Order: sequence, then C-alpha cells, then structure tokens
Amino acid sequence: MLQNIDTQILTQIAKDAGDAIMKIYAQDFTVEMKADKSPLTSADKASNEVIVARLQKHFPNIPIISEETRLLSYSERKNWEYCWVVDPLDGTKEFIKKNGEFTVNIALVHKGESILGVIYIPVKEQMYYAKKGEGSFKVENGETTQIQTTTINPNETVKVFVSRSHLNEDTQKFVDQLKEKYSEVELVSAGSSLKFTLIAEGKAHFYPRFAPTMEWDTAAGHIIAEAAGATVTKQPEGVPLRYNRKNLLNPYFLVTC
Repeated sequence: MLQNIDTQILTQIAKDAGDAIMKIYAQDFTVEMKADKSPLTSADKASNEVIVARLQKHFPNIPIISEETRLLSYSERKNWEYCWVVDPLDGTKEFIKKNGEFTVNIALVHKGESILGVIYIPVKEQMYYAKKGEGSFKVENGETTQIQTTTINPNETVKVFVSRSHLNEDTQKFVDQLKEKYSEVELVSAGSSLKFTLIAEGKAHFYPRFAPTMEWDTAAGHIIAEAAGATVTKQPEGVPLRYNRKNLLNPYFLVTC
C-alpha cells in the first residue's frame, strides 16, 4: 500500500488546502466556538472540504479521521488497517492571531503507526513530507532537500520546545533535568506542528508535550520527525506513540532528536 501512495498527490492536496486557507486569512473572518471551547473558522472548514474531497477521490478505500469531520465510533474504526489522520488547520489560534504559525497536516496510519506525513506551512509556502523508510524532506522555493535531526553537543545550547504560558510541573521537571545534564538550556516556542518540523531540520532538540493534544495534531509531524532521525515516545513508558486509538486524546509524549 505505502509504495502505491504518490507523495506528490498529497503535497498538492496540502498546498491546495493551504491556498483555500490563505484566501480567508487575507480577509475579515468570524470565529465560532466548538463544544470543547476550541475555535473554529471558515478556513478550517474550507481546508477540510478540499482535503476530504481529494483524498476520497484519489484513495476511495482509505477512511479518514479529521478534526472537522464527524468521528466514527471505535467499534467501526478498530479494524481499519489503514486510515488518514488529518488536521486541516493545525494552529487555529495562531491563524486567528495572524502570526503565521499554522499548518495543514495529513498523515497515513497503518495499524496504529504513522507511516507517511505531509505538513504544509501556507504563509511561508514550505512543505515537509516523509514516508517510512525513505527519509524526510523539505520543499522550499521549488527545491527539495532531505532533512535530518542534529546531534546533541553537551557543550552547546540545547533547545527545548515549551509553552511559556503553560509551563506545568511535569514540563518544568523535565527542563530541570536537562539543565543538570547540559551546560545551557534554551526554552523556545513555536505554534502547531512546526515543532516537529524544526526538530526534523535539526533546529531544536527536545519537545516534551505533557499537556493535551489530539492524534491529528501529531500524526503527520510524528513520521516527519521520526524519518529524520528523531524518536517520538509515549511518556513515561517510553514506547512508540500510536494512532487510531479508542480515545483520540494523546497521552504525554516526548520528541527527542
């Protein structure tokens, strides 16, 4: 199955979804609140329509889990061998703030494992993609380059992704442990799945996420970081993070270069 998936089709779908987002980004738009109090805009809906329609056209036999589509029960999902996991606009809060830190995420999951991922950053027109066993790549200004994680040098600054506004006790404990091990630890922030791409590019070293996320927030970034050399593990168990679970709320996890 994986060999039959044309990555170029997926990157084009993500770009077209990003174009739909940018049309709305340039205008005034309204913001709704979903039942879980998270924001929803017409850009989320427009991007979702593009992605779902195109995935169903090109891959009619692969079901879709999307943040903006009605979720089927686990009794229906549990026997899926493959499924798409989609966030049509990851970083809606960043979209509303107009800071550019939002993405389009599309991932293919096989028996709980993320095996293919595409992340598109509409504002920067940057594309990241990865397929299991084939490495991670970045497309910018028409050029495609393979990306890899960096090697940690104990004598250089170690960069850690944290939310400065929600630096909870578990995250602070992790940061304190790093400070005991490395000479200098810098706390950095980035919106949406950008954190995965920056670790994949070797621009940061750790991403401890000890706060709620959903599967569609991480599935695409997971394989992009992993195929570039990172590990993405459930915490504190240290086992691989899995997808299409009964509860789509992710456990705590750690991304390490």
